[in-house]
Amino acid sequence: MKRAYVGLGANLGDRAATLARALELLDGMPETEVVAVSAFRETDPVGYLEQPRFLNAAAAVDTSLQPEALLATLLDIERELGRVREGPRFGPRTVDLDLLLVEGVTLDEPGLTLPHPRLHERVFALVPLAELDPSLVVPGHGSVRELLDGLAAWPLESPP
Repeated sequence: MKRAYVGLGANLGDRAATLARALELLDGMPETEVVAVSAFRETDPVGYLEQPRFLNAAAAVDTSLQPEALLATLLDIERELGRVREGPRFGPRTVDLDLLLVEGVTLDEPGLTLPHPRLHERVFALVPLAELDPSLVVPGHGSVRELLDGLAAWPLESPP
């Protein structure tokens, strides 16, 4: 089993209910167990700004799935919860599940890069990860705590 970290986000519909359902579906998948979940936090959109605010969180998942299979599971859950990949990049969505890290794994393949290529600069993903494990290392960039210490702006809540 490896520990993986999944970023969760939603800015359409009942965001909290959608994220909770995504976690239930993920926990119910074979060879996968959700072992910890951060608080849900309201965040401003990044990239495409003309859209509602997001609700973001992160989950620690123990899994024996290979990273590609775990990503496929996340994409299946997104589809089940009504995610449609139309409209502007970084635009509004019912749910977004990102595979952020898999401990001990670095990968750069078509369709999957680990750690997530923009993780080190995304406060909305780093703050929930810091809640789960502030010493967690983003390969090539340092611990989530160090990364957050180097960023100037915090979201609504400070990290633990």
